[in-house]
Amino acid sequence: MKWYYKIFLAGIIACAPARLQAEPGTIITLRNIADRVRTDNPDLKAARFIIDEAVGKLHQSGRLENPELISELENNTGLDSGRVELGLSQKLPVTNRLKLEKNLGTTQVLAAKAEVREFTNRLVGEAGEALVHVLAIRERQKLLAEQSTLSKELADFISESAKKGEASSLDAGQARLEASRFVTQSRQLAATEQRAIGELKPLLGIGLGKALHVSGSLPSLKLPDGADEMTRPAMEIARLAVIAAEQETEIERTKRYGDVRTGFYAAGERFDNADDEGIVGIRFSIPLPFWDKNEGNIEAAEAKAKRRRLEVTALDQGIRLKAEAARAEMLEWAKLARETEQTLLPQAAEQTDLAEQAWRNGQSDLLTVLRSREQRLELAAARLEALQNFQLALVRYRTALGNF
Repeated sequence: MKWYYKIFLAGIIACAPARLQAEPGTIITLRNIADRVRTDNPDLKAARFIIDEAVGKLHQSGRLENPELISELENNTGLDSGRVELGLSQKLPVTNRLKLEKNLGTTQVLAAKAEVREFTNRLVGEAGEALVHVLAIRERQKLLAEQSTLSKELADFISESAKKGEASSLDAGQARLEASRFVTQSRQLAATEQRAIGELKPLLGIGLGKALHVSGSLPSLKLPDGADEMTRPAMEIARLAVIAAEQETEIERTKRYGDVRTGFYAAGERFDNADDEGIVGIRFSIPLPFWDKNEGNIEAAEAKAKRRRLEVTALDQGIRLKAEAARAEMLEWAKLARETEQTLLPQAAEQTDLAEQAWRNGQSDLLTVLRSREQRLELAAARLEALQNFQLALVRYRTALGNF
């Protein structure tokens, strides 16, 4: 076996270690990656406890303060007299503040659930982009493998011709060098692929030493129709923030009136040289809103509610603009990919065939053939890059609308 065959074979093995390994592992495709993120992403598992925190706060909200036990003991040291009193005191709101606090807790639970969905949407988008990078690298490796095969055939032909004295030995060496160049590029792509898989593993919750097998290829060009419904959880979070701000404003308004303190007490008194007496009574304590009517907190809460309403409008516009930009980007990449595939690549293939035929007939030199093949490879790589960027824009489009 010739030395450049050995280099090529070693490069092919190095380019696809995951595909040649036999150990079991996780198989990931563009179809199942979203489910895998939802099931196994460790950050998402931790984020779900945000909901439990909000539920716990909901259970605590809207409750009365604990009652207070009051005791009092008096003793006259000069006389045989004294007094003992026991009482119970409870604060009671004169407004519906407790109900409003309960409603606010319910809103915060809904917001926590939406926050987890928004985090999930972002993680799925990141994982989708990482997987597109891996699939694009695989496609690039296939292009190099095809080009390596052509280079080997050309090197064999020139070597045999050189032995017969029909070709230059310098051309044979140049052809072998060209074949080894593709092997080097394949090894570089193999290293890039491993780095991309390393970035993908944490998003999928794959532990140390576990294998990840990426399956499938880049999908064909399929533009969204532009009428996709926006289901982005971030919009729900923003709308719930408006509701929560309005509820906080109502709570601050109720705080203009302090809680009424009420209770009862029982007391016993003993007088010198007199009968003992027992007393039972009721107490009330009503705060008067003379100096502090909570105006500052009410004003701050109203300003916060206005800010939240404007944030909803800004967020809605920003999301739609991102989706529109991603779709416009997809249109351009799709045009480029189709033009390259349907027009430029056939022309490059025809030109390469003509250059090879001219060289075999002695009407051209080998450098022209190699340049022609390199241009064909560059066009194929440009088409692949356009397809990759189209898929990345599609992921951003779906992430913006929350359509995973």
